[in-house]
Amino acid sequence: MRPAETASLAAEAYAVVRQRIARGELVLGQAVSRRQLAAELGMSFLPVTEALLRLEFEGLLESRPRAGTRVRIPSRQDVEGTYIVREALETQAALLFAEVATDAERSELRRLAARVDALSTKSDRSMYVTLHLKLHHRIAECTQCDALREAIERTHAMAMIWFCVMRTPSPDDSPRRHQDLVEEILTGDPMRIGAAVREHLAVGRRHTLELLEPYFKTGSRRFSRIVPVRPT
Repeated sequence: MRPAETASLAAEAYAVVRQRIARGELVLGQAVSRRQLAAELGMSFLPVTEALLRLEFEGLLESRPRAGTRVRIPSRQDVEGTYIVREALETQAALLFAEVATDAERSELRRLAARVDALSTKSDRSMYVTLHLKLHHRIAECTQCDALREAIERTHAMAMIWFCVMRTPSPDDSPRRHQDLVEEILTGDPMRIGAAVREHLAVGRRHTLELLEPYFKTGSRRFSRIVPVRPT
């Protein structure tokens, strides 16, 4: 198989598994069989192995000798550390957005925040998760700083696996949670922006830690059973 063909197939396998994690079709701790995935996608082991290694590098999967590969279960330290990094990066992104965003981008962010809040109480959380990530990504994209955008996207990739258990809104959530955040960003006041981003992420951090508590207690256990990857 030519290197270019292998890379193309690896990208396809990567996209399939990453999408299933994002949708919650592959849950925390669920094992992923390289053999079954290769058979399902009609590929050899090589591109599938490359895809799984890429996802492992991003923190979405984990492997252990003689046990295989599974969707990674984070530790409490993982969650705490990720939110510390997110606070630093996303505060800076919000400050830059307030400085450089166009009028069209500001209006777009307001509309997107309203859609996210409208979806936040729906029983089907898949669209909420998608648009929630899009909102945070859009703030980063409009900073005109590629390095900052890429750093934020990496932290979101690591946290993606947590969204599969966050299927209910937090009791701390305001019905205008994301609209209020955007309005504070658009004031252009650095103090207000910093406080709003910190509070927004603090609510998410508390909710995430509460929901993942059962996983923290079982995350270090060995795993061996391979669960088939469900087709989309």
